[in-house]
Amino acid sequence: MIGGICYWIFNMSIVASLTGLVVMLIRKIRFIPHRVSVFLWVIPFIRMCFPFGMNSPYSLMTLISRLTTRTVTVWQASQDVSFSVTNSIMAADSYYPITYKVNILEKIFEVAGFIWIVVALAILIALLLLYISTIRAVREPKSGKDGVFFSDKVDGPAVYGIIRPRIILPSSLEASDIRYIFAHERTHIRRGDNLWRLLGFLAAAVHWFNPLSWVFLKVFLGDLELACDEQAVAGFSEDERKGYAKALLECVSGRNVFVSAFGGAKVRTRIENLLSYKRMTVFSAVGFIALVLAIIYTLLTNAG
Repeated sequence: MIGGICYWIFNMSIVASLTGLVVMLIRKIRFIPHRVSVFLWVIPFIRMCFPFGMNSPYSLMTLISRLTTRTVTVWQASQDVSFSVTNSIMAADSYYPITYKVNILEKIFEVAGFIWIVVALAILIALLLLYISTIRAVREPKSGKDGVFFSDKVDGPAVYGIIRPRIILPSSLEASDIRYIFAHERTHIRRGDNLWRLLGFLAAAVHWFNPLSWVFLKVFLGDLELACDEQAVAGFSEDERKGYAKALLECVSGRNVFVSAFGGAKVRTRIENLLSYKRMTVFSAVGFIALVLAIIYTLLTNAG
């Protein structure tokens, strides 16, 4: 049982790595705004969490299947619509249940499955304890205006919590920066970024054995900040964007994985992105959305 689960987790991780590397390349295209390209990270996330995909002749997997991988059909609704799982390891003769080509592979995957689940549970427990300690550290902040709180226990402004997120600022924060911090942190709350951060860590914990999953997580968290910056300054003038960038330099980042902090996350890159910010027209927004949807379709579907 656990060996079969491990077999498909490994397959999912291989496909997620491939799609994640493609996303890494696409996000380097300068004319695509980060507030649009950040949605591409949903592709490796889904690949990490769900083994099934709809078959399509226009899938990237269709091209790759000619060289190394194959798909195993699990449900065929009609001649044109079918769903499959991508099988990159190709170490089994049959799949329901899995029958391996060599008997020793069954023992290998059983042992690997036991190690995988032990380490994954250990990481999840560590994340849970870290989350609890984070919430406890800021459990009793001093109430301020507009739903904002102050605390001596934080070293930088950030949004804490997922279900009922709160903006918590250090007590020593200068009043001149608060406007820009509010704009940033409230954008994080509207976007639900703390939830996305948590989901990213959970996916990386399940695929802990794959070093690329941690690389993707790091880049994804940075992209969340870049996307939040772009959305926060969408209505700002050039001088206001410069003030926002100045506030970034003056704020120290919170060092916790569960909070969306104002500073940190490659501040230099964020400032360069802010100073080169360009507003999207309706036409360009529609074009970017169409491009992202096409990329998502190509990378999420299986060989057909």
